[in-house]
Amino acid sequence: MSDTVAKMCLSSVEGVEQALRGQAYLPDRGLATAVYLALERQRPLLLEGEAGVGKTELARTVARVLGASLIRLQCYEGIDSGQALYDWDYPRQLLYARAVQEGDFRHRLAELYGPEFLLERPLLKAIREECSVVLLIDELDRADDEFEAFLLEVLSDYTVTIPEIGTISTANPPTVIITSNRTRELHDALRRRCLFHWIEFPSVDREEEIIRLRAPEVPDKLARSVARAIARMRELDLIKMPGAAEAIDWAHALAVLGADAVTSEAARVSLGWAVKNRDDLRRVEGVLHSLCDEECRDE
Repeated sequence: MSDTVAKMCLSSVEGVEQALRGQAYLPDRGLATAVYLALERQRPLLLEGEAGVGKTELARTVARVLGASLIRLQCYEGIDSGQALYDWDYPRQLLYARAVQEGDFRHRLAELYGPEFLLERPLLKAIREECSVVLLIDELDRADDEFEAFLLEVLSDYTVTIPEIGTISTANPPTVIITSNRTRELHDALRRRCLFHWIEFPSVDREEEIIRLRAPEVPDKLARSVARAIARMRELDLIKMPGAAEAIDWAHALAVLGADAVTSEAARVSLGWAVKNRDDLRRVEGVLHSLCDEECRDE
């Protein structure tokens, strides 16, 4: 999709909703509005919600709609600015230094910190990219406070200063999507910088629609049955709630097993596709019969 066509498709909330649906992502009205405003105002979009509600998938889908490159910065405990911004290719620098050491090395010392030895990490790559970019900063809540403060500084003006090279900026800022699973609270300074949206687990009807769209080979009755069972699992206060991805995977597994609904036996042998924690498995297995549709319990 060209930039002109993409802008026309995304020129309204309805256009955003239709464009995302066209890429097999089903947003509700609130999420479509949040994406539209983030694109229109060129503001980072902060998405929070339980794991599995589709935060990361939304970034991938927005990139496809925009025809943009997706650059992902996966956050984790202990990540620092060097791992997110840039580093130097020390092995190549060492080889280069050895190759030129017989000459007047003092006059060539600056070449060791030239652009050819610079290793771009996701943030710098997103800033230097000339074409459209969607920058996904995934699971920022896993990083520490210092990294969050550093990130806020970079996103404030999309400018990076590399002492050996100079200041690098961009006239075409990336579309930024930040996700958080709320393992810790993000600071108010970052929240004020972003537009915010909380993504809920889908309703039964929407989950059924998602399964039908992402797994068209799954029978309608099975899609409905899986959507209902997943919704009932989420009422059990599990350690790890099954998300839409787990619902799709489970529907696929049951279809392969030849089931046309969530029968007790078919659900039991394939439960690991939906529940990914040992304690949760035991808890769900204990009430599995009650999770099945009424019409399936005696099959």
